[in-house]
Parts: sequence; C-alpha cells; structure tokens
Amino acid sequence: MGIEIRPDYNKTFLLPPCLDDWIGKDDPARFIRDFVDLLDIEELGFRIPEAFEGRPPYAADLLLKVWLYGYMEKIRATRKLEKACRQHFSLVWLTGMNYPDHNTLWRFWVANKKALRTVFKQSVLVAHKAGLVGMALHAVDGTKITAQVSNQTGWHGKTLEKLLKRLDVSIDEMMREVESAEENERGDYLLPEKLQDAKMRRDEIKEALRELDKVDRKHLHPRDPDARMMKCKKRTHFAYNAQAVVDDKSGLIMAEDVVNAENDTGQLTPMLGEVERNLGGTAEETVADGGYYSPEQLAEAEEHERNVLVSIPENTKNRWHKGGFHSSNFVYDERQDVFICPLGRQLTYDGSRTRKRKHRKYRFRIYRCRCFRECPMRWQCSLQKRGRTIEQLEYYKAVENQRTKQFNEDKMKLLKKRKAIVEIAFAHIKEHQAFRRWTVRGLGNVKTQWSLVCTAFNLRKLYRYWTEGVLAMT
Repeated sequence: MGIEIRPDYNKTFLLPPCLDDWIGKDDPARFIRDFVDLLDIEELGFRIPEAFEGRPPYAADLLLKVWLYGYMEKIRATRKLEKACRQHFSLVWLTGMNYPDHNTLWRFWVANKKALRTVFKQSVLVAHKAGLVGMALHAVDGTKITAQVSNQTGWHGKTLEKLLKRLDVSIDEMMREVESAEENERGDYLLPEKLQDAKMRRDEIKEALRELDKVDRKHLHPRDPDARMMKCKKRTHFAYNAQAVVDDKSGLIMAEDVVNAENDTGQLTPMLGEVERNLGGTAEETVADGGYYSPEQLAEAEEHERNVLVSIPENTKNRWHKGGFHSSNFVYDERQDVFICPLGRQLTYDGSRTRKRKHRKYRFRIYRCRCFRECPMRWQCSLQKRGRTIEQLEYYKAVENQRTKQFNEDKMKLLKKRKAIVEIAFAHIKEHQAFRRWTVRGLGNVKTQWSLVCTAFNLRKLYRYWTEGVLAMT
C-alpha cells in the first residue's frame, strides 16, 4: 500500500521559489500582462499617480491588469477583487505580490472611467492588425440589462396618484377628528403623530409627481434617474439598452455603447459611426433586425455610403393582404411623380402633410386615386370613401432601395445570419460571463462597465488565438 500524500507545513526551500514558476505558460494572466504592456497608458488618458510624500501609489497599468483579469474571470466587485489579489495565484503573479485594496481599485475606476472605455478599442485594433477581423459582414443588435435599482422603490405616476388620493381621504378624516376634539376641549390641541406623518408623506408624493412632470416621464427612480422602464424577460424593469456590433468572421465585438432609449430605433447610424471610429470604415454589409428600422436612419446610412440590411416589417407581413393591394405593391414613377397601382392606374399628388411620431416630426406627401369610382377592385383596395391614398415619406427613396435589396436572395441569406452572429455574443455575456444586471448606477458608469464587459469578451477570444499561436503580442 502506497504512502498517503499529506502537506508538510515545515518544509523549507533550499532556494527561494521563483514567482514566474507559479503559473503556467498559457495562463490568462500572462496574456493580460502582454496586452496591457502593449498599451500607452498615458496616451489613452489614464491618470498617472504621483506621490512625493507617504506611501507610493499603485501604478495605473497594474490596477488596469487587475480589473481586466477580474472581468475575464467574472470577478467584478471591488471587495472580491481585493480578496482574489491575495488568494488567486494568477492575480498574485499578475500583481507581483502587491495587494491593492477595494478602495484603491474603486478610486481608480472613478478617476479613469473615460480612459477605461478606450481599452475596448485597443482590443479591436489588436485583432484587426492580426488579420482576425473580417470586414465582409457585421451584425448590430441591442439587449436590455436590468439596472441596479428596484421597481418597488421607483416613482410610478399612476401608483403615486392613487396613493395621493388615499392620503387626501385619510387626512380629511383625521382633520375632522381634530376639529371635533377642539370643540369639546379647551386649550391647544396638538396634531396627532399619524396626521403629521401623513402630511409629510403627501408632500413627498407631490414632490415626486412634480419631478416626473419636469422630465415628462411616467416612471423615474430617484437613485438612478438615467434608468428607464424597459421590457426584460417578459417583465418591465428599470434598465439600460446595451448595444453591440459583432463581426461574422471572428465573433468579436467591433463596437459597443449603452443608451437609455427604450428601443433600438435611432441607434443604427450611431453604432456604424462607432465601428468607423474603431476600424476606419464599416463592413461591406451590416445587418439589423426590424427594431432598427427607421426611414431617417436608412437615409443617413445611404448618405454616408454605409451598406445596411435592415428587416422591413412590410416585407414580411401583409404584402399580399386583400389581393395584393398592400402599399408596398404600388410603384412610384419619379418622372411623372405618380404612384401606379397593381392594376396600372395612377395615384396623383394631393398635397403634403406633417405628422408627429414618437417625438419626431415627419414630412410626407399624399397621393390619391382619382378614378376609384370606376375601379372594379375599389373595396378590395381600400374602404376609404374618397378612394385609396398612398403616403410617401420624405425618406421614401432610401426605404425603396432597402426593399429592393431585400428581394435579392443572397442579401436575404445575409439577413438571416444576423441571429447566429450577434445574439451568440449576448448569450455568452449573460450566461458564461454571468452578467445579467448592472452593478453600478448612472449612464456614465454603465457605459464604462459595458465597455469592460465587451473588452473581457474580446480578450477571452483573443486569448484562445494567443494560446494557439495565431496571435502574437508584439
């Protein structure tokens, strides 16, 4: 029978152990060190600490390494990072047996929020220089992530109004009791404690309602005013809308941002602009789902010569509704300035209008059928008594160009690949990186955290290439 292996706590070493032998040659900590050592910390905007008296400060690059390694290993809380710096062998090696505390780590975060966001771009540039990024197809999408506040402690207009009504009723009842007591007793009668509390509560509710009126919103959280009520997991929560553009070839995130808009409308061209700033140009084609559909955004993308494929709801629904008289089947003749219906009849210009949709004003032209009385398909085409009309938005040409592209089978195949490109990245972040809720508050802090999450996502992929010898950190 063999001798059992037991620890020898009195064991001594002839020579002191070498720190470099504590971790393997392909440990993620070595990759993080190589990546950060490539960066020009001062040029990226990190504050370089100076201390002429007292204890020397921790270097900015050391603290950055700790944060990046922490996000790669799902350690995002400062106290847990402090603990890991003493107990996690890789972090002990990475810090050179220096042990920054949680206050130091948090102060570094607060002082370098904008600089931390620039690190994401460096991960993209490293991949691009190594030839890992394909500029053929990119996919853009957004995901809602719950804010670090509770729905119950937020201000909700309807709920506050109901509470105010109940308080008014109870205050009136208590006041009647006070008046009755004053009539029966002489001298001063102090307001009961319950009445004082109710009045204070009423004042607080009125103040909350005034704040809601100021920002013109139905929901607001006093501890995180930037958060908005959004649909997350079939329920509505205070949340932020995290955006990402993912490359088809490498699966790396090419651009990221966070907004507090409840939907993705209006985010297409800003995200393409982020890609352009990171890579110097956009992909040959960028695909997006119907949530990004906006005539204005399509026109802006065309103006900047950015190729996009955005799912148009009209293309997939009701095209052949009522015998094929859907508006998408009416062809515009630019030379004659008329619309031609499926039966070959003309709809002529009938004036311009302005309509407000979702806080934006849109100009559109109206074209009306003049021969609807003689048309055999009049009621199948339209139930309007004055005949069929077609509205032409001011960005009509951009929409038509997009619709034409999507009748191309090859383009539609690209559009169908969107889910397999971008939603896998979100699934990895939420499942494997266990990031389902922000741990900071305020749009600025949330932007920094999402940038670090996306940087960690990219670094995990780059680490794999590094271990395989495809990527060299030089």
